[in-house]
Amino acid sequence: MLRTKPWTPYLYLAPVCLLLAFVFGYPLIAVFDFSFRRIRGATGPFIGLENYRQIFKDEVFQQAIVHNAQLLLAVPILVIVGIVLAVLLYERVRGWRIYRTVLFAPFIIAIPVIGVVFSNMLSLNGAVNEMLRAVGLGFLALDWLGSAQMALWSVMAIIIWHEVGFGVVLFLARLLSLNEEIQEAARIDGATWWQRLWFVTIPQLKDVTEFYAVVSVITMLAWVFPFVYVMTRGGPGNATQVMELYIFNFAFRNSLPGIASAVAVILFLITLALMIPLFQLRARGEMEGAE
Repeated sequence: MLRTKPWTPYLYLAPVCLLLAFVFGYPLIAVFDFSFRRIRGATGPFIGLENYRQIFKDEVFQQAIVHNAQLLLAVPILVIVGIVLAVLLYERVRGWRIYRTVLFAPFIIAIPVIGVVFSNMLSLNGAVNEMLRAVGLGFLALDWLGSAQMALWSVMAIIIWHEVGFGVVLFLARLLSLNEEIQEAARIDGATWWQRLWFVTIPQLKDVTEFYAVVSVITMLAWVFPFVYVMTRGGPGNATQVMELYIFNFAFRNSLPGIASAVAVILFLITLALMIPLFQLRARGEMEGAE
């Protein structure tokens, strides 16, 4: 039997840990440091919380926080739609493999391509409105991305369309790994489709649901920049301003990396604050399951 020192495994892990610390740890520390400085060039004087005071007084920043919070409404929609579509595919309707491909295809399309296409389709005289007018529904033809009331919800709808395929594949993969005898027993006992979904299927998808919820929260807080930037640039006005775009504007357009770093720190802490309870719920569920 091969005998090793207790610290031997850590020795093998050390190079990777050092690399991760350099790639992820150093930039994180640098962002925190920049957020307390007035940066000119590569560094600047320490100014304490002044950057934070300025951004909290900025109405645009306040709007960005509200918009990110509104985008979080897409998380339950993604989870519910993903589960329902996955269950329908799990029922093996005719052509279910084709439907699975069609649903997942948007997720692998480059976001700039999606942005350009939908920017044209959702314009006042775009394809969507022209089709509505052609079928006599002209009263529904709106300036989907040019209206301050509709722009954010239109962007949210496109994000849902892009992201839901990933959830469908996750849930379907989990369903295909389950024992079908449980579903068959429930069907024999007279359970309806909705009863089987609620009492049999969804409880078995708990782990995947929690994982997908965490991924969706991160997406809505810190991964919507390409959609907003390509389609609306934060407009009209500040109707679709989000925290990522706010960071981009101050870092590269206004050349104020201290302000941008402060917002990045706030975004990081908000994301962390929303993720920790989800992980705690999952850990508690695992402990209860073990008992």
